Amino acid sequence: MYQREFDQRLRQSLPKAVLFYGENDYMIDNYIDTYIKKLDAKESMLSLYHDEWNFEQAKNFLSQTSLFGGTNLVVVKHEKKIPKKELDVLVELANKNPDNYFLYGYAGAAKDARSMQAAFTDKKGGVWVRFFEPNIRDGIAVLQQKAQKIQLDIDHYALQHLMLVLNNNLSLCANELDKLAILGTKVTGKDIDRLVYSTAPLATEQLLIDLFNKKPITDTITKLLDIGEDEASLLRSTQYFVNQIFLFHAYIKLNGHVDSAAILGYKLPKQIEEQKAQLALRVKSASLLKIFEHLLESELAIKKAPATQKEVLLYSMLIKLQGYL
Repeated sequence: MYQREFDQRLRQSLPKAVLFYGENDYMIDNYIDTYIKKLDAKESMLSLYHDEWNFEQAKNFLSQTSLFGGTNLVVVKHEKKIPKKELDVLVELANKNPDNYFLYGYAGAAKDARSMQAAFTDKKGGVWVRFFEPNIRDGIAVLQQKAQKIQLDIDHYALQHLMLVLNNNLSLCANELDKLAILGTKVTGKDIDRLVYSTAPLATEQLLIDLFNKKPITDTITKLLDIGEDEASLLRSTQYFVNQIFLFHAYIKLNGHVDSAAILGYKLPKQIEEQKAQLALRVKSASLLKIFEHLLESELAIKKAPATQKEVLLYSMLIKLQGYL
């Protein structure tokens, strides 16, 4: 089900076992907090996040009799899928005892969560809830509620600017509102520019990863330009990224394995190292040569072009680059 249907269910009662997943970490955390507060389970709950996950520990916790008439709430957050057999056991245990609840916040890709929905059907006493990345309007509505709750004076336009600066990440936006509330004054767009660190570098990296994965990129380019990134900085970032992909490509071809420390002079986190290696392996040497030539030509064109044409040339450059992949 989706968020609106889940809200209707919550007005009646708290479902005993819930699978949360999708592209809105803030709302997932918000609903988990709702359970914790309504059940008064902050001190008695069992939380198993990421590498802490242990099926036997969760099973034993839900199998015990709650102490002093309290609640047995198990909250799991993990980017890896839990086997269906284990989920079936935990959902069943959550429904055996009126004091038991099981919440699973799946942090992996939404498409990978579909196979786990079968463990959270109505028949089994479970519910699954799919979340989507919030649009600007919905995000602002959520942040306005947050601002009212913490008594922060901030208008609609400043909230919209905050969402643009932080790339629609509601969790980051909510954290920044808590910090801005310390000012004790009305918060404007200028305050956000002065005090909030932009996620533009991260968004630029994601743009280039999407570009090499042949995913749609025009919306991300527009967002980056809206939050103040200029054509020259995006061009430099693209050149730097392509150069890294070339270095990975050449090293893997020569050595048969990847080693970011040898390639870059410093060790990347394993997940990022593997991601760069996969992108490098997909590109042919001839395509990389064409991309380098295209970037050189585009750099000259953008530098010579009047300001009114630079944005169009940037879109054209990146879309044409994607065609070489």
